[in-house]
Amino acid sequence: MSSERLIYLPLGGAGEIGMNAYVYGYGRPGKERLIVVDIGVAFPDMDTSPGVDLILPDIAWLKERRDQIEAVFVTHAHEDHVGAVAHSYEALQAPIYARKFTANIARRKMSEHGHPDDAVTVVGAWPQQIKAGPFTVGFMPISHSIPESSAMVIDSPAGRVIHSGDFKIDRTPGVGEPFDDALWAELCKDGVKALVCDSTNVFSPLPGRSEASVGPEIERLVSGHDGMVVATTFASNVARVKTLAVAGDRAGRSIVLLGRSMNRMVEAALESGVMKDFPNCISPEEARGIPRENLMLLVTGSQGERRAASAQLAQGKFQGLELKEGDLFLFSSKTIPGNERGVIRIINQFSEKGVDVVDDSSGLYHVSGHANRPDLEELHDIAKPQILIPMHGEHRHLREHVKIANGKGIKGVLAINGMMIDLSGNAPKVVEYIETGRTYLDGSVKIGALDGVVRDRIRMALNGHVTVTVIMDADDEPLGEPWVDTMGLPETGRSNASLVDVLEEDLSQWLNRSGAKTLRDDDKLNDGLKKTVRQSAQNEIGKKPEVTVVVSRLN
Repeated sequence: MSSERLIYLPLGGAGEIGMNAYVYGYGRPGKERLIVVDIGVAFPDMDTSPGVDLILPDIAWLKERRDQIEAVFVTHAHEDHVGAVAHSYEALQAPIYARKFTANIARRKMSEHGHPDDAVTVVGAWPQQIKAGPFTVGFMPISHSIPESSAMVIDSPAGRVIHSGDFKIDRTPGVGEPFDDALWAELCKDGVKALVCDSTNVFSPLPGRSEASVGPEIERLVSGHDGMVVATTFASNVARVKTLAVAGDRAGRSIVLLGRSMNRMVEAALESGVMKDFPNCISPEEARGIPRENLMLLVTGSQGERRAASAQLAQGKFQGLELKEGDLFLFSSKTIPGNERGVIRIINQFSEKGVDVVDDSSGLYHVSGHANRPDLEELHDIAKPQILIPMHGEHRHLREHVKIANGKGIKGVLAINGMMIDLSGNAPKVVEYIETGRTYLDGSVKIGALDGVVRDRIRMALNGHVTVTVIMDADDEPLGEPWVDTMGLPETGRSNASLVDVLEEDLSQWLNRSGAKTLRDDDKLNDGLKKTVRQSAQNEIGKKPEVTVVVSRLN
């Protein structure tokens, strides 16, 4: 039996949707040569990560094995797959491979972080392959809601693995490559050891619809409206952006792109050649001189993001343009779970202006970029893998996907973040558990999720904050009374007296009762003063605030 093994290790994206990072390795245990597929981000929310800018996968395990990494391969240009490539480059120093459109986006990110453009190498579609240590890797075109999405065909001495990336089976995608049945059949005819497969829509029972199906419906909606029309979608869904622009153009409207990412994605699609043409656009300045019934704005912010163009328009003017009563706003997108509150806020703000809002509840104006259950099963039938490993899904998605595989006689393996799976032989097994987590980009600094920074921020948001200042003289006696500053707390409590006065009185009494041993010891002072504030505040306002104690000694 060979002492070398083929391993699969998800560090992000397995047991969650977003922050994808997958590792494959081949070699002797602990000495494997490694490749990484995708290093993406997740997005914060005010409930669990207030103030955080981005959430990145914890790559400590990879960083320790930097000299074992052959390459990073990026399946496509969505943020949850490419968003952390530049953030991790300094730590990993591995060459990055991507197709032309994805490379265009990745290079922009690298440039923003001061990394060299040539760290990203453009690779052609299958049958071109890249040699990376014991692996040979190719980019197999597969349809998704962004151009040039690819499954990774990973060949090793232990067999062929297909990493699906995000995909749907769409034979008429508009922009990008259609699903090629013959090419896929040829790719899989000699056997596939493992299919590592997208699980996002495993609970959707109906076959997925093509991107081509939404164009006529959007055209009917736009041409049938009298006022200004504004539409939002994911900027990265270049096919949809073009569908919307063409619909507006055919209705005799001038097209305006609003939002940095909307402009950037259209530029990248044209520069890389994945989109051959796009209707002429005018600037916001030019749009101000055109009758509103002759305008169509394509804007960022389909998920309710506060700083995006949609939210700005909902609040008032944006770049001199404003929605008014009788205008139409179209969400040509699905609201990602967790973003509902932001989207509903924008819908209500538009409603107050008299703007008609149309969303995707009818199913007419959006199709998903992920394979529904029948399409997943179709890929299983084409690939006929020995092993199926679900990824890109929450635990419930992965578990359901394993059930489907087992029901078809395929060995399903439920692997969440941190589970290292040995794919050698015919009996995949968990061989190690790696500690995984997340790293927060907080402003310009990276902090660990367990560092306590965000935890303290949440506690302050929930309970408020009190600063206690005490001055001790040379004889270790209090010099004057302690004083208190509060933040995020009411001015008065149950006693109807000033909260600050109540806290200062209780602190003063505690100090007067304390013995010399306590007054000499900063730690004992700190603990006692904190406990007194929390008990006093609990009695007055029913909350135990976070407390900072400052002891100054005049010796």
